[in-house]
Amino acid sequence: MLSNASILITGGTGSFGSAFVPMTLKKYNPKKIVIYSRDEMKQWEMEKLYKGYPNIRFFIGDVRDKDRLCRALDGIDYVVHAAATKIVPKAEYNPFECIKTNVNGAMNLIDACIDKKVKRIVSLSTDKASSPINLYGATKLTSDRLFVAGNSYSGSHDTSFSVVRYGNVMGSRGSVIPFFSSIKNEGVFPITDDRMTRFMISLEQGVELVWHAFEDMKGGEIYIKKIPSMNIVDIAKAVSEEAKHEIVGIRPGEKLHEQMIGIEDAPYTYEYPGHYKILPSIHEWSIDPERIKDGKKVDPDFKYCSDTNPEWMDIKTLKAWIKENQFKIGKI
Repeated sequence: MLSNASILITGGTGSFGSAFVPMTLKKYNPKKIVIYSRDEMKQWEMEKLYKGYPNIRFFIGDVRDKDRLCRALDGIDYVVHAAATKIVPKAEYNPFECIKTNVNGAMNLIDACIDKKVKRIVSLSTDKASSPINLYGATKLTSDRLFVAGNSYSGSHDTSFSVVRYGNVMGSRGSVIPFFSSIKNEGVFPITDDRMTRFMISLEQGVELVWHAFEDMKGGEIYIKKIPSMNIVDIAKAVSEEAKHEIVGIRPGEKLHEQMIGIEDAPYTYEYPGHYKILPSIHEWSIDPERIKDGKKVDPDFKYCSDTNPEWMDIKTLKAWIKENQFKIGKI
């Protein structure tokens, strides 16, 4: 589907874009990939990596600017929406800015994609959008609903919107593994709560889920990959077995356990070999055979949470991953 296609990534200089671009170039050989972001320094750094690639373009712009989005989307077939204000404490203390990017930016992108006749759009979501307790999660839940509803909003235009949702991306900037790695020589790791659990996914798995969404979507689906969980103490031990642990308490807006599918979504959720799919509750799309395909409906009381997850990652496995990816941790 993506072969010889024109693709735009909002927030393309971030963690996701750093994995999506080389993987997509290798697998699909697209006509062009446009990196759309507002940080010219990150674009300059990324551009040096793709010198000699005529099909990689860079476009400075903000999802808050609808006119700029319309200009960037000219001739684009597919969009990955990765732009977001996502650091939970920063969102709590800067709520207006978070809303402008995560909600208003989503609205701008939906309108612009419809107007420019983009074929398919996949938006990146987060576990924090399921039963949100912080502003970031609330804005991403709103964004998810906007992208789902965008399918009925597009009218006669052949434009489809879907969402992918996943948890903690291992080694990404601002996440726990690079944080622990940066302070391991100090000999003490701050642990918020020793009961805390997190879903674990690699960027490569995240990219593959977006590819699957593009291939499978009809519009309005939320895709959730089946991934393992891990306890925060085990994550710390995988980084350094020698470091001591100091319990510091949960930060504002933080959950003890991650949740990607709540019981409220169970009536609309279907299971597949490697993922789940939440279908839209509007327009009876949740019973549409073309969206369900070969899915099996989950139990009415089903939840997908990191503490009750049947699949777990052990310390040895994470240690091996850290060793293999040590030069990329914190830079992706």
